[in-house]
Amino acid sequence: MPMPPFSISRLPSILFGEGQIKQLPALLRQFGQQALVVTGARSFRQSPAWDRLMQGLAEVGVGFEELIVSGEPSPAVVDEAVVRYIGRGTQVVVGIGGGSVLDAAKAIAGLLPHGNSVMDHLEGVGRNIPYLGPSIPFIAVPTTAGAGSEATKNSVLSIAGKFKKSFRHECLVAQYAVVDPELLVTCPPDLIAADGMDAFTQLLESFVSARANPYTDALAKSGIQAFGEGFFAAWHGGDGEAARSGRVSIAYAALLSGITLAQAGLGSVHGLAAPLGAFYPIPHGLVCGTLVAEATAVNIRALQERSWGNPALEKYAQVPVLLCRRTFANKVEAWTELVALLRQWTETLGLKRLGEFGVEPGHVDRIVANARGNSMLTNPVLLTDAEIAEIVRARL
Repeated sequence: MPMPPFSISRLPSILFGEGQIKQLPALLRQFGQQALVVTGARSFRQSPAWDRLMQGLAEVGVGFEELIVSGEPSPAVVDEAVVRYIGRGTQVVVGIGGGSVLDAAKAIAGLLPHGNSVMDHLEGVGRNIPYLGPSIPFIAVPTTAGAGSEATKNSVLSIAGKFKKSFRHECLVAQYAVVDPELLVTCPPDLIAADGMDAFTQLLESFVSARANPYTDALAKSGIQAFGEGFFAAWHGGDGEAARSGRVSIAYAALLSGITLAQAGLGSVHGLAAPLGAFYPIPHGLVCGTLVAEATAVNIRALQERSWGNPALEKYAQVPVLLCRRTFANKVEAWTELVALLRQWTETLGLKRLGEFGVEPGHVDRIVANARGNSMLTNPVLLTDAEIAEIVRARL
């Protein structure tokens, strides 16, 4: 079978495994003696890992300044940090936290050498000035298993009620991604659920993406299988071997989801996540989790009706095999099982409906009108406005 040409953009050097956080002080020291440490407000800073990091930085002679990022970052948060820290000798930036922390740190590292506003470069709402780099070296340390921001070139920024857009360039890719599943111990079940469903959705959408290739397919399949093996054990939590193994599996799945989305793009769920996240106070992972079953059902039906030979149909049939580790009599049975399984997950995890965040039937047209961004362009089939609206209405 002939293999189509494809290209792979830059990736970070990856350190994966339990205990890898211990490598962080030495990695920072490679870039100099002065770091900017960007974290969330609580969980990591209140864990034993924070004290160990402080001790490690002192031992290798790295001084640092601290920045706390709470909630989803806005352009103002980034710009204020750039103004505050420019000219203070920062030689490396490290983001330690969830996707929002990593996105903020990534953007700050990119702008510190230049001192200008991120609004100069923000897609769709900025001043359309090309970003050419360079960035201060950036190291990403995720403490959740969801966004995969440690492996991507984009920083997602938002203004509540207005927009959610990306600052994107290969210069922004982390020099190192340090993925330590032990850091997930502090994640509560609701965060594991939302972030995990974000990672799964990224794996699924990049697997069936119109830009998928053999490289991303192999990674997506590996990530989907790992997710199926470990997600619910991690969600149930605890100190036992099953929970520990589950955390390793979902950290791996989330990392691969970041790699595959960066290389292959996403789909209709993330197309809708942009306006829903911008217009309503809905956590990104929850948007993905609450929509993925219905989006999958609509995609499969649209492909059957309008694009029967599309390879995404075969891939959708492979997903329940990877998740359930059993075969199915035919593709229709596999598709039916996949949608049923995703709907079961939605109920088991107690994922809230959109209406609980203020989304009303009269808002659907506005949401659909703002859902035609980059992610929708790589959906495996072009959905009509009515089909996109159907996905939203199914979860009101």
